Amino acid sequence: MTALILASGVGSRMGALTAERPKCMTPLPNGETILSRQLRQLCAAGIGKIVITTGAFADVLTDYVRSLDISAEIVFVHNPDYASTNYIYSMFLAEKELSGDILLLHGDLVFEDTVLAMVAGSSTSAMAVSTTAPLPEKDFKAVVVNDIVTAVGIDFTENAFAAQPLYKLTDADRKMWFAQTDCYCRSGEPAKMRCYAENALNDVAESCCIRPVDFTGLLCSEIDDSSDLARVSAELEKLGSRNVYMCFAADVIHSGHISMIRRAASLGRLTVGIMTDKVVTAYRHLPLVGYADRAELFRNISGVAEVVPQDALSYRDNLLKLKPDIVVHGDDWRSGFQRSVRDEVVSVLAEYGGRLVEFPHADDPAVSAAEKNMRSAHALPDYRRGVLRKLLAMKHHITAIEAHSGLTGLIAENARVYENGTVRQFDAMWISSLCDSTARGKPDIELVDMTARVRTVNEIIEVTTKPVIFDGDTGGLAEHFVYTVRTLERIGVSMVIIEDKSGLKKNSLFGTEVRQSQADTEDFCRKIAAGKNARKTDELMICARIESLILGKGMDDAISRAFAYTAAGADAIMIHSRSSSPDEVLTFARLFRERDGFTPLVCVPTSYSSVREEELYSAGINIVIYANQLTRSAFPAMQRTAESILRTHSAEECDKECMPFKDIIRLIPEEY
Repeated sequence: MTALILASGVGSRMGALTAERPKCMTPLPNGETILSRQLRQLCAAGIGKIVITTGAFADVLTDYVRSLDISAEIVFVHNPDYASTNYIYSMFLAEKELSGDILLLHGDLVFEDTVLAMVAGSSTSAMAVSTTAPLPEKDFKAVVVNDIVTAVGIDFTENAFAAQPLYKLTDADRKMWFAQTDCYCRSGEPAKMRCYAENALNDVAESCCIRPVDFTGLLCSEIDDSSDLARVSAELEKLGSRNVYMCFAADVIHSGHISMIRRAASLGRLTVGIMTDKVVTAYRHLPLVGYADRAELFRNISGVAEVVPQDALSYRDNLLKLKPDIVVHGDDWRSGFQRSVRDEVVSVLAEYGGRLVEFPHADDPAVSAAEKNMRSAHALPDYRRGVLRKLLAMKHHITAIEAHSGLTGLIAENARVYENGTVRQFDAMWISSLCDSTARGKPDIELVDMTARVRTVNEIIEVTTKPVIFDGDTGGLAEHFVYTVRTLERIGVSMVIIEDKSGLKKNSLFGTEVRQSQADTEDFCRKIAAGKNARKTDELMICARIESLILGKGMDDAISRAFAYTAAGADAIMIHSRSSSPDEVLTFARLFRERDGFTPLVCVPTSYSSVREEELYSAGINIVIYANQLTRSAFPAMQRTAESILRTHSAEECDKECMPFKDIIRLIPEEY
């Protein structure tokens, strides 16, 4: 991108300061001049070519710029008629040096790096405006209609905002504006060469797409006289005392983070909030790097003054505690589930007068590659297998939902709701034998063999990252269960649950309505021990599912078996019930917790669905599995659709009940 600095004006209102030099060389408090500051900022922003128009004291200006250490190519374009023309004529003369997108700015403009980044980063043409500053009497105003700048000038008031001459122009818009300046300057009419260049812009503004970039609360100001210089100098000196806050999950640090930090640090003293492990886990997934290490990494990044923990997805607590002047974030959170987080930030900042600065979100291939690598790491069996244990140690309370295909796995993976300052999502996926059998149209009697069951697991783990809990039915013969354990461990399953039944398996929800028998306690303990001994690591958890309450054997039998199974090595206990009330499950949990406070307890609230997770957790349950709700909700919908087509002889009526296929496709990661 090329920058055009218009520095050919006389600057007569600056008095003695411009008696022997152009106004752009006016000194600023830190030893820089207006122009040297602009050149430094443009080079830092990656501008490769800078065109500077000259007028009065042209030799002084060119010698001064050449004395600076400027990495960009510098081209000077002299306006010999500077005394009788305005900068429209300088633009006319400079046009031959311009191509592609450009930045256009006046040589007496002082602005923060962030303002430049916001304007330069716009995907369309843009102009710097302030939506809250009072309308200036003699300076530029921009008329904004439907988020488009439709006119720029001194005399506008309706739909107008204070504006500054800092533009980004796309190649197409630049050509339209400069073609009109050509017409003005080639006309030979003195009035057209002495007017503002914006007069020519206004003639073609309806054909351009110049969007306003709001710099409210940030420094962006022309220096026309000594009072402007004093005001801007005072604002520059205040920049160092301004407090800035931004927050990262930062499971992996990439170039996008560094770029954001550099921009944020240019606004003032930067405090970075790092989401704690618990927050990242709720928001995304178990972090690859723990909070302490992530925080230490950020403490050693240039520009970061302080690192603090952020204990929620919500910024509220940290904002009210730190009261930062500015919060920085990318503009990608304006949509999606993070939108409510953003709305809360805006509301809190309004309470005490803070400001949100959002940088344009750009799709960086390096960042995308880092995110893809992170996702791949979470999907690897050797990492994924141990995640459930780590989640239990960190959160103590886990929610899982059934998945029976790659698509339902993606639904389980991506379902999120924002609630009370945090995000709720499922922690794990349950691969149910009932749902796996039902999807194949077969009864739930262990008819679907383990090879087919493992194929389902592979389909799901291939496209997801969350830990998998596998329904192992009875586990089969102990000799067979050994090989099942090794297979599940190898592919990355986190937990296998086996039930203490014997003989032909029937679904537990039938209870005593069908003939079912419970395994001998000692035999089942031997099966648990065999599975434990077969493991190559201690990451795969073996959970014993107790059917005593299902089969009417009573609470004492259930408790007795629970402690026998844990003594045999069970890593967790699942208590099952088909009662419509959660009472017996809650009672079991409380009795078990009287003697065992650490072994994870699992339940499946299918028949007692009215119970809330909080009640189960408070009783001592650790894992709540929603075991078949996706399957049960899908089948009625499909049946209604099929019947609708038969009734109406078309698909029109059922279309309103169907999700657009493009929305379904969006669930599927591109790499798949």
